[in-house]
Amino acid sequence: MKKRFFTPILAAAMLFAAPAFALDLQQARSQGLVGETLTGYVAAIKSGGEVDALVADVNAQRRAEYNRIATQNGQTADVVGKLASEQIINGLPSGAYYKGADGGWKQR
Repeated sequence: MKKRFFTPILAAAMLFAAPAFALDLQQARSQGLVGETLTGYVAAIKSGGEVDALVADVNAQRRAEYNRIATQNGQTADVVGKLASEQIINGLPSGAYYKGADGGWKQR
């Protein structure tokens, strides 16, 4: 696959994935409220109104971007999301959570 091609596009896409909520993605990560999954989407670790709204918004933006990239590259959005998850997880700051292959939450 064209992993090198996806990297700059995904990096730019992730900059726009944080909505303008009182709680943003970076804050939610640092507070242990959300984590990254192997599918390229975020999931709530500690569910609640503002956290759930943030997760829904971030995932909707990512879904749209993954679909756009998939269409341009003849891939499925699932493939793009999985490639994005590698980039996102590898770039997480220390202390941020992600889901491991075993399905459990792990901390960077």
